[in-house]
Amino acid sequence: MMVGPLSHLRFPMKPIQLFDPASSTYTYVLFDQLSRDALLIDPVDEQIDRDLATLREYGLKLVWTVETHAHADHITSAGRLAELAGAKTAAPLGCGIGTAGVQLQDGDTLKFGGEVLKALHTPGHTAGSMSFLWRNHVFTGDTLLINGCGRTDFQSGSAEALYRSLTQVLFALPDDTIVWPGHDYQGRSCSSIGREKTTNVRVAGKTEAEFVALMNSLNLPRPRRIDEAVPANLTSGLRHDADGALQMQPLPPSGAHQGTYAGDVSPELAWRWIQSGEAVMVDVRTDAEREWVGFVPGAVPVAWKQWPGMALNPAFDQQVREAAGGKKLVLLCRSGVRSVAAAKRATELGLEAYNILEGFEGDPDADAHRGRKGGWRFRELPWRQN
Repeated sequence: MMVGPLSHLRFPMKPIQLFDPASSTYTYVLFDQLSRDALLIDPVDEQIDRDLATLREYGLKLVWTVETHAHADHITSAGRLAELAGAKTAAPLGCGIGTAGVQLQDGDTLKFGGEVLKALHTPGHTAGSMSFLWRNHVFTGDTLLINGCGRTDFQSGSAEALYRSLTQVLFALPDDTIVWPGHDYQGRSCSSIGREKTTNVRVAGKTEAEFVALMNSLNLPRPRRIDEAVPANLTSGLRHDADGALQMQPLPPSGAHQGTYAGDVSPELAWRWIQSGEAVMVDVRTDAEREWVGFVPGAVPVAWKQWPGMALNPAFDQQVREAAGGKKLVLLCRSGVRSVAAAKRATELGLEAYNILEGFEGDPDADAHRGRKGGWRFRELPWRQN
């Protein structure tokens, strides 16, 4: 067998196609054979355990989650995969998914190992919709389906734009390009550009005017989950509803702390800021706590108090200034008490400082045990123990 950095290019490659029966959504896993770096397209929240199991089964490291658009029929798991697997998030710029770490424009590329995924702006189903080209495969989301196409009657849809995306962008690809749709409702898995150009009942052989007239006459029912799914998908699937959902906006300090530091943030929001490079985490616990209880990889250790005697750290001011490096700070302690005091002091030093709610271990439960009522570890965010 040939070896070397280009040997895998001799072998045909295809994506792993996964299916969600509830929404008839296809999720795709792409990976580089040498590095085992992987990319997920259109993950589904209810299938996160399946997707993580697939990654483990194939020995893959997830480096990207990618959306074709802001979905109306299911909620993405992109945000949770970022937290649990350390993946970066990417989404089309025109979709308003503000939590995505990378906002894709036409022609942009994402690398995973030695492989490259290219973004193609294909508006019409929504204004920001994208398709993605990998080798001789194209992932078309809701733009091009097998013998069909996405609807255009909501979410900034446009039949005129969709016609141009189909005929001028996707149908300009080589005929043998394999089409992997975002959905299929009849058990079909893939098609080809050549086949869809000649047989697709929605668009093949039709003028733009005929296509627009057809799309405008469909009168399809409203998606059942649209009111729930779209707002959640605009924040990468991290929800804001009242029943225990993740808080993805900073809260101003209240009570006696009002105005004394920038705000309180959830562990999930803090981690998103860290991933995007917006913020630096400063762990204000003691050296002993980090050593014996656990620590967050990449966090800067700047103790607020230190053993023996839990005396204030005389070097705190200098160390926290150096840690900031011009970025905002998210401060972590055991349960969110010392981090408030540290955030207040950092603010007095002219830094933008936030307290991470719940801390590393969370609050004690009825049996005085920590780690069971919130906290960084409880939220399954990255941490390690020596």
